[in-house]
Amino acid sequence: MLDAILRKRIDPPVERLAGWLAARGVGANAVTVAGLVIGLGAAAAIAAGSPLAGLVLILVSRLCDGLDGAVAKQTAPTDLGGYLDIVFDFVFYGAIPLAFAVLDPAENALPAAVLLVTFYANGASFLAFAILAEKRRISTDARGQKSFFFSIGLAEASETIIAFCLFCLFPAWFPVIAYGFAAMTGWTCCARLWLAVRTFR
Repeated sequence: MLDAILRKRIDPPVERLAGWLAARGVGANAVTVAGLVIGLGAAAAIAAGSPLAGLVLILVSRLCDGLDGAVAKQTAPTDLGGYLDIVFDFVFYGAIPLAFAVLDPAENALPAAVLLVTFYANGASFLAFAILAEKRRISTDARGQKSFFFSIGLAEASETIIAFCLFCLFPAWFPVIAYGFAAMTGWTCCARLWLAVRTFR
């Protein structure tokens, strides 16, 4: 929901930094891998009891997630790059709720599990729609140039990052925030299902 608004402010400095990296021979896939490694480091820090360190690493990881596509545009975008980007994103999105479940299993395990189920369902609705959109040659640039169709929704990347930051800033409130964000993610999944019914039937 917020992605389109934030991109207008974030894209210019990200593209400048991407140009600096590309000029020094840093490839987009290397940035994608670095983003995953840092994101998993964030999850490890949270699980070990340092959510504020995790917060810093989450922000750096998501910076890499924005940079890889910008670097690719200034060099040579590839299908492999798009594939790695989305797969590593989903690994990261699953790792953070899991880290909070490890941090405090008694309080956080159930809300983390609920959130992960909604992530799983929403991810399936997103990727399945993209496959059928490609089959029918349906395209959109609502989220910029992407490797495949990006269907918009209430809970997108920006909202996910905000939720993760709130987890780290207020770890005692993880269950409440997780249930709330799970509801947003579930709503997004249902909206994408309805969009698919209208588009593909």
